[in-house]
Amino acid sequence: MIVYPLWHVGHQNEAGPDGATVHIDEGGVFIDEQDGDNVKLLGIYSTEEKAEERIVRARLLPGFQNEPKCFIIDAYTLDEDTWEDGFVRVPHGE
Repeated sequence: MIVYPLWHVGHQNEAGPDGATVHIDEGGVFIDEQDGDNVKLLGIYSTEEKAEERIVRARLLPGFQNEPKCFIIDAYTLDEDTWEDGFVRVPHGE
């Protein structure tokens, strides 16, 4: 079974020229949580269409209406690993 998480990114990064905020780049919606971006999970939906319907409703709400293109719909298969390796923590500033 495939499910569709819906995310929104509230941008506060300074990744652009002269510290400008980047919302979308060549890869799609830009995300840099270490530089202040706030990623919110709005819900997990059974179809992509239901996730898109939620975007329409969310765009009417404060905050979301200021960044109406900053939604991401992913597709995941239930009971399937998506992160198979470990990780390393890098202290802030290194």
